[in-house]
Amino acid sequence: MSKTNKRFAPEYEIVDNGIETIRYLEHGYPSDLIRWHAHDDYELHFIVATSGKVFVGDYIGNYGPGQLILTGPRLPHNWICQHNQEPVELRDMVIRFDHESFEHGMKIIPELAEVLPMLSRAKSGIEFYDFDPDYLSKVFAQVRDSSGLQRLLYALPLLQKLSQSSNYRLLSTVQIDVKSNETLQRKINTVVDYVSLNYSQDISLSNVASLIGMSDSHFSRFFKKATGNRFIEFVNRVRISRACSLLTETDQQIANICFQVGFNNVANFNRRFHELKGVTPRDFRAQFHKRIEHHGLH
Repeated sequence: MSKTNKRFAPEYEIVDNGIETIRYLEHGYPSDLIRWHAHDDYELHFIVATSGKVFVGDYIGNYGPGQLILTGPRLPHNWICQHNQEPVELRDMVIRFDHESFEHGMKIIPELAEVLPMLSRAKSGIEFYDFDPDYLSKVFAQVRDSSGLQRLLYALPLLQKLSQSSNYRLLSTVQIDVKSNETLQRKINTVVDYVSLNYSQDISLSNVASLIGMSDSHFSRFFKKATGNRFIEFVNRVRISRACSLLTETDQQIANICFQVGFNNVANFNRRFHELKGVTPRDFRAQFHKRIEHHGLH
């Protein structure tokens, strides 16, 4: 991949000759490309190394090697490594394409319409399960190492398989409006990074607003417009996401988890958890264990 640094174009087109239907990029960790951003392309992300938090629209969850996510146009996203992560040369392999190629292409090749329902779902971000990592590594490498018609012929069977898969989940509940303004995207990225690292502490709106040089009221309006969430709602989402990990990965008591993720009392924790997940923390843990017994882990 070219190391050329084009002053951080928001679309992150490192190399783009403007005529390819299928484009490819990859990066390691750390990288200038790892930040909260949105662009006009669809992106199919295959994570091959590192673990941490994934942010897609208003969705916050965990990620690790083997994760496969399709993000739609203008849907902001970011993968933040856990902070003790060693540098790696290759973290993320990405296949990119635009909507017009398929929309115009299906007028000449009607079969391309098969992928349109999936592209519509991608507005929310889609995480796919049960795709063999070895198969994905092979296909992404073929796309990377080819060009022209051959690259298209490698990518289309994968897109067809994804469009036929029923083993997926949609991630973001709302569309987030992030204009391609580099300064604003940097500010949002700073806030997201700060919250994801400090969720267990007291986080005040004033502190975060001053972090990016805004007044409290300006920051409140800015954050709501950019993410669709009030700031405290976003903080709660990060905390509840971390609580979900602890509920499923440990046998810690729920009260311990509540304080560990930054809530001050159990009643408030239970209420916020139910608002976001539709079940109590206790039921969430029970359902998870029941699913493991019946189906095994993905």
